[in-house]
Amino acid sequence: MAAHSRAVAAAFGGAEDYDRHARVQRVAAEALAERIAALGLEGPRVLEFGCGTGFLTEAMARRGVSGGEWLVTDLAPAMVERCRQRMGGRGGIDFAVLDVARGDPPMAGTYDLVTASLAAQWLGDLDEAAGRMLRWVRPGGHVLFNTLGSGTFREWRGALAAAGAEAGTPAYPSAEAIAAIRTASHASPVRTDMLTDRHGDARSFLASLKAIGAHVPAENHRPVGPARMRAAMRHFERAGSIASYEVVTCHFRRLSSEIMSTEIS
Repeated sequence: MAAHSRAVAAAFGGAEDYDRHARVQRVAAEALAERIAALGLEGPRVLEFGCGTGFLTEAMARRGVSGGEWLVTDLAPAMVERCRQRMGGRGGIDFAVLDVARGDPPMAGTYDLVTASLAAQWLGDLDEAAGRMLRWVRPGGHVLFNTLGSGTFREWRGALAAAGAEAGTPAYPSAEAIAAIRTASHASPVRTDMLTDRHGDARSFLASLKAIGAHVPAENHRPVGPARMRAAMRHFERAGSIASYEVVTCHFRRLSSEIMSTEIS
């Protein structure tokens, strides 16, 4: 596992803290599960990566997406175990510790659905990642996931900029860049939702970043000094201690055995 993947896995080790802080993640998973249920898949073979503590897994099962074989994965063992516990021994689900950023999953090319809620951003270049995900589904299969757009944490980035510092949070792609992906035989229009999470203060916000794994800095980021960090926290609190999440939902379908180029045309 690469150094950055190891850092991400370690960041997601605290499953109980994650559940307590991941309010937006729960809402996003419920909305994605609604989209998946609307596909009307019968007995689908499903691959879920980045399962976390099981928000999406549980939401899909609750909406009747069942009857097939599921492989539910995460790169953090603690998350996989928490998801397994959440599902309470439900049949038809296999769990595995797996880093899909580093290689293809088992049974690639046979899935009816590949999905993930707020995990695709960890795969690196989304254009390339979408092409890889399409190779994991069978002809006629669906790739349906949500990810974070560039508007995510805009308030915190603004507070740091006002303090003369730069945020270490990842540089998420814009919704326009995501909509421009031309890797699928068929792609539905992307859906963008801006979700907000209000915190008591900046310290609470930073604690939530750590709990959900979003504190892992971008590579080569220089840490913010104490004085500028305190100034940024004051700016953030004066603006209401609000954190925005731009959630972009993508739906691709593999219509034939041919996978189109991952280049944006």
